[in-house]
Amino acid sequence: MNVIDTAVERETCAALADVAQQRAFAWPAGFFESVSCYLCGSTDARPFVTAQDDLGGTPGDFHFVRCTRCDLAYQNPRVSLEHIGAYYDDTYIAHRKKRDWGFLTPLFERAMNKLDAAKDHIASRYVSLGAASEVLDVGCAVGTFLDRLRRRSGARVTGVDFKDLSATPSLQGAEFHCGLFYEADLASDRFDLVTMWHFLEHDYDPLRSLETARRVLKPEGRLVIEVPRLDSRTFTWFGSRWPGLQAPQHTVLFDRDTLLRAVRRSGLEVVDYLPYGAFPAYFYLFTGAAFRLLKGRGLNLDKAIAPYFAGQILLLPLLLFEKRLNLAMQTVVCRRAR
Repeated sequence: MNVIDTAVERETCAALADVAQQRAFAWPAGFFESVSCYLCGSTDARPFVTAQDDLGGTPGDFHFVRCTRCDLAYQNPRVSLEHIGAYYDDTYIAHRKKRDWGFLTPLFERAMNKLDAAKDHIASRYVSLGAASEVLDVGCAVGTFLDRLRRRSGARVTGVDFKDLSATPSLQGAEFHCGLFYEADLASDRFDLVTMWHFLEHDYDPLRSLETARRVLKPEGRLVIEVPRLDSRTFTWFGSRWPGLQAPQHTVLFDRDTLLRAVRRSGLEVVDYLPYGAFPAYFYLFTGAAFRLLKGRGLNLDKAIAPYFAGQILLLPLLLFEKRLNLAMQTVVCRRAR
């Protein structure tokens, strides 16, 4: 399936909204599917952690297991591709269209711009972009990162997302492909830079996506991957309420070892590994604490934005050492294996 069927998506969204109010839930037929380990293919696994939709507040439990052969953690059973689109509606944080937060709007816009600048800072350490460069962002969402690169360097930019966000103003200067990454019509040896900012943990076939990234990279191109880090302090602190679980959207949970093994198994070699990312670890500190208090009722971002920025100020001394503390994120920079 190239694109999530919109009729099915609307129907599932409506059903989930109803049951969220009633708090009595029966899963639709075919909602879940069993999967084998993404890394080694084994079906032998042990229970790992049970999570809820702490961000959206829709009902139900989602189960993660750990492969007994290679130790990869993944959601099993997972929500089928036919139904997962309901969890990526306009309220989903990466797709949020709201930009009016009253007197806090400048802080919100600054935070979004700072995130794109942090991504740019990491990528530019490994790839120098110019007007002849080609950049691909996998899971590009509304495309503000691509828009920044295009305006700064003149590079030709391309985005892929399984939601059709092509009408978003920040994607107007980009080539956009709607659907699954490994099914997109993209030429081999094309891109100087491919980025996956919090994409791989959502993927339904991560090794295939990594292999596709290898194929579309130029021989000297670079792939930058950022994902939550399972073997981090925030997972230890928050457990089943860890924001990195983000059930049911996250299908796979990578620690340092399983991420690096997935990269190497896909014909890529590691250029650098960073025990942090562009995405702020503070978001996991704040939402992890909030999820513990709310216990699956969902986080109202309209009400949370003021305490979010207040807490950020209070924790500023700690956050100055974020890159050394293994709080939540990890980034790996790769190239084709030689």
